Amino acid sequence: MNKYLLPVIAIAVGVIIASVTKKQKSIGTKLLLSFSGAFLLALALFDLLPEVYHHLEAKQTGLFIMCGILLQIILEFFSKGVEHGHAYANKEGEQFPWILFISLCIHSFLEGFPIHQNNDMVYGVLIHKIPIAALLTTFLFQSKYSKVQIIGFLVIFTAMTPLGTYISNNTVLATEYLDIVNAIVIGIFLHIATTILFETGEGHKFNLSKLVVICLGISMAHFI
Repeated sequence: MNKYLLPVIAIAVGVIIASVTKKQKSIGTKLLLSFSGAFLLALALFDLLPEVYHHLEAKQTGLFIMCGILLQIILEFFSKGVEHGHAYANKEGEQFPWILFISLCIHSFLEGFPIHQNNDMVYGVLIHKIPIAALLTTFLFQSKYSKVQIIGFLVIFTAMTPLGTYISNNTVLATEYLDIVNAIVIGIFLHIATTILFETGEGHKFNLSKLVVICLGISMAHFI
């Protein structure tokens, strides 16, 4: 049951953080984002990647991972990089960002698949979603969308990861192609995590606090 509840809790925590801070990016959110990127990347490399290589032919695995990277690049073209901490409020109009919404839902849906094979991945998704949910909620608050639109956006976005997990657990089609989907998701995780880790802060400074939280994230993923 935790596999379904924890991603939902992560979104709820992110919404609370956004409601309390009222800022687009606090220092704490930036550090949590760096920690989540390191933790997610390490879990993918330590647990998910060996599992996929065990079930698929090596060159085929690499191909699907590259497909995942390319898919995430395409999704970010429409989502503007919200998945790794970029969010810009639309203050010019009230038109609902359907393309951004669909892109984020696809990303969130695919995140749920690897949770089927490896329970530890739920913690990576959990920690990844908290700062992303905080930034996304702040983006929605600062835009001119109605409360109904904002609530609908967040509810559907929240449901996507548990839906992906449910499908990966309960359908024959997903079981047959699960390793392929997981390889694609690894590519998505690699792109997001490395983008978070290698992006520099103000003045292109890679400060000590960011380095510490990255090392902490990798260490926790190793010993989990």
